[in-house]
Amino acid sequence: MTTLRFRVDPNSLDSPESHKAIEQAARILRSGGLVALPTETVYGLGANALDPDAVARIFAAKGRPAWDPVIVHIAEESMLGELATELPEAARKLIAAFWPGPLTLLLPRSPRIPDAVTAGRPLVGIRMPAHPVALELIRCAGIPVAAPSANVFGHTSPTTAAHVLHDLDRRIDAILDAGPTRHGVESTVLDPTQSPMVIYRPGAVTLEQIRAAAGPAELFKTDKPLSAEPPEAMPSPGVGIRHYAPRARLFLIDAPFSSLPRSLSDAATLHLKDRVGLLLPAELTRDAHLIRLRAEIFPWGRWSVPAELAHNLYAGLRALDSLGCTVILCPLPPAEGIGAALRDRLHKAAAQ
Repeated sequence: MTTLRFRVDPNSLDSPESHKAIEQAARILRSGGLVALPTETVYGLGANALDPDAVARIFAAKGRPAWDPVIVHIAEESMLGELATELPEAARKLIAAFWPGPLTLLLPRSPRIPDAVTAGRPLVGIRMPAHPVALELIRCAGIPVAAPSANVFGHTSPTTAAHVLHDLDRRIDAILDAGPTRHGVESTVLDPTQSPMVIYRPGAVTLEQIRAAAGPAELFKTDKPLSAEPPEAMPSPGVGIRHYAPRARLFLIDAPFSSLPRSLSDAATLHLKDRVGLLLPAELTRDAHLIRLRAEIFPWGRWSVPAELAHNLYAGLRALDSLGCTVILCPLPPAEGIGAALRDRLHKAAAQ
């Protein structure tokens, strides 16, 4: 299989080139094929969400196990009617506040949803992405699009078309290349049918924002250890499993910002026989302790601007992998705001 690469300028969707590329991708989706598409979070691997055979191709291309559900993407609220049987009042408030945007709602599934989409569970994850190319593709295809991240299962999520092709070239039909994604971490996944509501996966829409818009909510907690093969279907994508992992071993440094230089330096000395990579906050790139280290450094972004860290996280892990690092050291940001999403992804990426 040859993977076609269609380039689209998200700022010029009316151009003949963009129109042709999106129409070609839409035809592939309608015919049961696989198309990687940009969203505001990461690139997703899309298929017709109502076609069981097409959804099965997602799992085959990614090497994704059947117990891990996938999210369905829509372009209009009117599409909810064929996907969900109920829309709680809390969900209505959240849709008004955050759609289009990086918020996935777990809703009672309609009979039209194939079991593979939900891993046989009664709730289906639905979101409306805030990316003009994704929205136009879904509208043009005229179908809801199931789309987990467009990478090999368990590995670092893709934030550029090049990342997608590195993992899935010749495994999928096409990719719509619209440049780097904006947020860089996956959507928040929330169950609004419970009281309080439960966030199964933190993301760019924060716990604080959800509470302000729709009432009581809490983060999902489990005492079960992270593993590669949970024994049953998971309630949400990315819950309780090793995920988002680079090839290198990832070690997390949980320390106050003022002591990070010394903590990172001490950690690096424990791996003198390894090729060490550092995800380094911009404020520390000139620190004397770290300059002396024989390590590959990826300038992660400003520690004081967690959105920059989120935007660059997966790109940084992939860059250090590409440099041949066998160990990556990464500081853990504070848990406030999008920092909760960063800590979630990093803990799952570092799980052994």
